[in-house]
Amino acid sequence: MTDQLTSPHQPSSTGAASSDTAVTRRLHPLVDLQFDRSWYDELQNRISRGGPWDDWTLYQLAMEAEHAKRVESFEELQCLRLLPDFEPLPHQIGTAGKVLHEMGGRAILADEVGLGKTIEAGLVLKEYMVRGLVKRALILVPASLVLQWVRELNQKFGISAVAQKRDHTWGYDVVVASIDTAKREPHRELVLGTDYDLIIIDEAHKLKNKKTTNYQFANLLRKKYCLLLTATPIQNDLDELYNLITLLKPGQLGGQSEFAANFVVDKRLPKNEDQLQEALSNVMIRNRRGDGGIHFTKRFVKNIPLSLSQDEKALYDAVTGFVKERYEESGGDMTSMLSLVTLQREVCSSRDAVFLTLVNLFKKTSEDSPLRAKIWGLVEKIKGIKANTKAEKTMELVKEMNEKVIIFTEYRATQEYLLQFFRANDMIAVPYRGGMNRGKKDWMMDLFRGRAQIMIATEAGGEGINLQFCHNMINFDLPWNPMRVEQRIGRVHRLGQTEDVKIYNLCTLGTIEEHIVGLLHEKINLFELVIGELDHILERLDGGESIEKRLAKALLEAGNEQELKRQLDELGSSISELREGAKSEGGLAKSPDLVVKLDRLGQTVEVKP
Repeated sequence: MTDQLTSPHQPSSTGAASSDTAVTRRLHPLVDLQFDRSWYDELQNRISRGGPWDDWTLYQLAMEAEHAKRVESFEELQCLRLLPDFEPLPHQIGTAGKVLHEMGGRAILADEVGLGKTIEAGLVLKEYMVRGLVKRALILVPASLVLQWVRELNQKFGISAVAQKRDHTWGYDVVVASIDTAKREPHRELVLGTDYDLIIIDEAHKLKNKKTTNYQFANLLRKKYCLLLTATPIQNDLDELYNLITLLKPGQLGGQSEFAANFVVDKRLPKNEDQLQEALSNVMIRNRRGDGGIHFTKRFVKNIPLSLSQDEKALYDAVTGFVKERYEESGGDMTSMLSLVTLQREVCSSRDAVFLTLVNLFKKTSEDSPLRAKIWGLVEKIKGIKANTKAEKTMELVKEMNEKVIIFTEYRATQEYLLQFFRANDMIAVPYRGGMNRGKKDWMMDLFRGRAQIMIATEAGGEGINLQFCHNMINFDLPWNPMRVEQRIGRVHRLGQTEDVKIYNLCTLGTIEEHIVGLLHEKINLFELVIGELDHILERLDGGESIEKRLAKALLEAGNEQELKRQLDELGSSISELREGAKSEGGLAKSPDLVVKLDRLGQTVEVKP
């Protein structure tokens, strides 16, 4: 029996080695026995002699290294052990796990603003790279966010991402670029000719229309995995959601006509919700601020009432009268009043903002028009204003807090005035606005993070920037759209913010601004609302008119201050009723509104606190 088990290439032996060989052959008949056994013989010799052995500490380190490499469960994210300086939040880890294990690497990440969609996408990318499933990745983002993405991927995830600058940059493994650059020649041909393992598109709601060049370009990209990031996958029409999902997974919702027949009552009202929810749950994840386990620091809001100087109040009253006269002359045509309504809003910001608009209006007015004299009369009033009540109060606030602060204004002219004002008072302030190239924006952000105490941002600065290192914000003037106010706040009050956020609203008494602050603070209760609730409430306003248009009509049609207050109180009351009505119905999720239904239809990751 022993002879039969012995390798035909060796002589038979009755020794220990031969016995071991026979046993091994019996247990593993397919094993080739021509392996090197010298290590075993050396081990036996050392055991019999009592050594020598390696240092025990080195042995422990080797064991720890082997233990660290052990994969205990395929379901676990292996990349987490490779992020020593960064700890993702539970909902972010849960989202990344679902994308990998349930969605096949193709998903819409539709978290509300400030919940870390960038982190979730970074986790998915890192995990696929660790598992050897992704090498080439392309990340398409708005131009203003390119360097922010590069910094996040490098610093938080250790991913060697590069910003696209020259043609050769496309050859790197992980490239971040703006979609506007990528779709242009000569870049277009290079990008469309590359097979990417993973494509990530930020602000993906800008692809909602399949007729646009952006959508058509994204549809031509060759990709294995794909992530679309947007807080608002639906804005006006169910077709927008259909287009995004078709870009991600063609056929997931059937053809266009099939989708409309199965799921659409009209463009804003879905049907067969259970079936639609099942279809969406395979491709979309939406986390909300109100979900358990997602915790934010507190926000404290203080309204700062200001009395305008006599000259400033005279300018406000004169501009208001001028705008109302033009409205009456137009026969109540709001369409022709857009530029004049802007003038009314600017007068609450600064004399500089009003001056530019008036000068442009003067140039456009024919020389023989009687309007020219009236416009120039307003310009003369501006020349008589020697101080800025808001700017002086802002400087007082900044000095009191003695911390970093971001100041928001809607107008470039106001921004320029404030920059000069602070510099004249030996205070370091930097601007941030649309129109700056990405390098300058990054430079301004680094200055604010380092030397500068103040950043002055226009509305364009309210999108995309993360300022968790700052927890003070001043609204120098307020947009008439509450969602834009919340977007401003979201720059500082977001995940990663460790301090309570303080928000100061400057409010000039006896102006439309006073009423707007009252509306936002008392009626809408903006500053205590979860952002998801806010957009739901505003979407449900009767008549389909935007809140900005309603405010403008009230201002133009009110005969006096009391009438204006009455009209705005009515608007505020209707908003309050919508909010209370939604609560009494059992929550906003029961509203028929499309955006509300998105929160029901989308798959929300459930994590325990």
